[in-house]
Amino acid sequence: MAFDRYRRVLALPGVRALLVVGMIARIPLTGTGMTLTLHVVNTQHLGFLQAGLVGAASMVGAAVGSPLVGRFVDRRGLRPVMAVTTLVQLCLWCTAPSLPYAVLLPGALIGGLFSQPVFGAIRQCVAAMVPVENHQTGFALDSMGVELSYMVGPALAVASVTAFGSTATMYGVAAGLVGSGVALYLLDPPTRSAEEKAQNQGAVPRRQWLRPRLLALFLLVSGLTFVLTTTELGIVAMLKADGATAWTGLVLALWCGFSLVGGFVYGALPRGLSPALLAGGLCLLTAPVGLIGGGLGWLCLALVPGGLLCAPALSSTVDAVNRSVPAAARGEAMGLHGTSLTIGGALAGPLAGWLLDSHDPAWAFAAAGAVGVALALLAGYVWRQAPAGAGAKVGAGAGTGAGAGAGAGVKVAAGGGAGVGAGVGAAASVPQAPGPARVGE
Repeated sequence: MAFDRYRRVLALPGVRALLVVGMIARIPLTGTGMTLTLHVVNTQHLGFLQAGLVGAASMVGAAVGSPLVGRFVDRRGLRPVMAVTTLVQLCLWCTAPSLPYAVLLPGALIGGLFSQPVFGAIRQCVAAMVPVENHQTGFALDSMGVELSYMVGPALAVASVTAFGSTATMYGVAAGLVGSGVALYLLDPPTRSAEEKAQNQGAVPRRQWLRPRLLALFLLVSGLTFVLTTTELGIVAMLKADGATAWTGLVLALWCGFSLVGGFVYGALPRGLSPALLAGGLCLLTAPVGLIGGGLGWLCLALVPGGLLCAPALSSTVDAVNRSVPAAARGEAMGLHGTSLTIGGALAGPLAGWLLDSHDPAWAFAAAGAVGVALALLAGYVWRQAPAGAGAKVGAGAGTGAGAGAGAGVKVAAGGGAGVGAGVGAAASVPQAPGPARVGE
């Protein structure tokens, strides 16, 4: 392993500022779901069903809007997109505390539709600012930043609502989102490298790059977030059954820590591995976790193998997407990657919840792991058989989908790691609706 790769990447002009701003900018985004849930339940005195519908509306909006916003970034650049989405978020979050539920529900849909493209845009910029031979390390650094954001955001939202109420927290979220938008607007990192700009490539028809190989990769991404979200819910269920709910936050934080370690090591490897191989390994190691008995300590140990593969698996898909599309379509492709993350997390909530309610955590872990392994095998087969789309970049691991990490939420939206809402359990005494926590990535 060559850890000096990190030194070389961080020495590149603008990269260090981009990664720091990206990590901080994601914190308010990762806390929005928890803030909305607690506002509906605690302030509007409605049930978790209503809170879940608000969360679902936001996720549907994000799933639809992510590739559309990414397409606008490709066509118009980052600044105008950040200006528009930041203004929409400011208006929505400043008015949300006074909105009745019937208006808040479509408001959440609009908010998701105009979500700031922080996750995808940062990855676009990493791809543009870091040389191809160092993409693996650059995406790994971004992956670790995402993990840290998810460890802070949901927990901070819970603590703020508990201490100051949901209204004040919503104003705080508005301030955070505006700060993030302004910071990225002023930083204005490039979304294409100088070499890519010199080519002056126009719009590329979607049919030329959205081919079976890329669709299989997106399916694999959805499978990964399905498994990670199920794992999060399964951890909560296992600890509740053992009467150890108070330790939920610690266990999820440790899970995030395992992912951070895995991402750090993966970024220093001389070459990446196939996303299908990493994802398949993660799912295979996750399947038996529900069978582990013996209490809290054994559960934490059982999460180590899968946790170490979490950030590398999810983040390797980002590099694979980047290698599979032309630069002129990178924003839309990253948006579709985020949509895939959202879909996987959204499906996991009700399906895993049903298994946990009707059976036990062992069934939920085993079923999710089996689904994930099957999708990894399918993706690997398609990558071997299907031709690459137009604009696919030939390079290390490009032919097999090998790549490196970026880390997106799942925790659930687009990015990667094991911090699927690690902060959610930080205040286990606060009621909360089950469901995916990381879909932004």
